[in-house]
Amino acid sequence: MLTTSTRVRIQEILNRISNGNEVTLEERIYINKYASRNQNVSSWLRKASHIQRNKLSTNPIDELLNGLDLCSTDPHSTYNPEEDDLGEWFSGSPSWIRRS
Repeated sequence: MLTTSTRVRIQEILNRISNGNEVTLEERIYINKYASRNQNVSSWLRKASHIQRNKLSTNPIDELLNGLDLCSTDPHSTYNPEEDDLGEWFSGSPSWIRRS
């Protein structure tokens, strides 16, 4: 459970990430610490990173996908069925996906 002050600090840092503004190493470590323990923070971080990467896009399809938060944490991550194990590929996903 996040305290109000922690949530506000995290969201302020994430806003700067999504806008492409400067974020210190200490702030990134702080965010990643909470993202590794809290599914909501992990989702917020993933969405902020995705928004930052696609800031210039005005395509309605891209906007829909951004709103659905279907992005990968790694922008170059794709599943290759000939080389990758499906269970291992989903190992970094939220718990509700891993149970499926």
